[in-house]
Amino acid sequence: MGDLSNRVALVTGGASGIGAETCRTLAEEGATVVIGDIQDNQSEALAKTLGNGSFYLHLDVASENEWRSVIDEIVKRCGRLDVLVNNAGIGGRAGNIENTSVEEWDRVNAVNVDGVFLGCKYAIAAMKRSGPGKEKSRGSIVNISSIAGIVGSAGPCAYTAGKGAVRLMSKAIAMECAEKGYDIRVNSVHPGGIDTPILEPLYRHFGKEKAQAFVGSMHPMNRMGEPRDIAEAVLFLASERSKFMTGSEIVVDGGVTAGAAKRFDFVRLNK
Repeated sequence: MGDLSNRVALVTGGASGIGAETCRTLAEEGATVVIGDIQDNQSEALAKTLGNGSFYLHLDVASENEWRSVIDEIVKRCGRLDVLVNNAGIGGRAGNIENTSVEEWDRVNAVNVDGVFLGCKYAIAAMKRSGPGKEKSRGSIVNISSIAGIVGSAGPCAYTAGKGAVRLMSKAIAMECAEKGYDIRVNSVHPGGIDTPILEPLYRHFGKEKAQAFVGSMHPMNRMGEPRDIAEAVLFLASERSKFMTGSEIVVDGGVTAGAAKRFDFVRLNK
């Protein structure tokens, strides 16, 4: 689908779930994949399976210093950065506006919003100055948002706000890169309910089978998605197959946002 041979891709939150499957998918297409995560052992183990000179670098996406260090190390080792997948994210507590604390708001958005901002900021600088043979790079940034960034859902206030910010931030940065003549595309992907570790708190609280059935029932296709469903969308945006796309969004949600027949929220699960 997209040949990424001789391309270097950084995937944040790459140790598990959508991130890990994205790492595998990009590596299968020939990319050298850099896993950026805080889960050291899991990331190291995954990197060894990817091939193509792939490796792991510890990265707390909420830390500007760590972003600087990681991007510099990638350029030092590989000579360039071609693809950034801002995938790292946390769900936070399913709290409404009245019971969401400022501390919880800041914690969730430090990862989900600040992490994407910092990633784009430092990746663009690297993509501008690097590329095969040092010519202008053809960079691609893929930001993982959510259907919660498109439609509102009762409950996860901080998460929903953050994913909405990622959606419009992606468009704004895409326009800036285009207007400045950078050959760097910025797009977003919006998953529906995907079976990943981010839902583990839900599984533990309600039981995995009940929670999966409930989340699946919120989709017109009556099932949850799989990490590979999102990884394939990321691959398309990372590759030259999408070379005329920037500021766009790909929704992979089993039909949730296509109509208003079903309401996607977690409040009802408590009932």
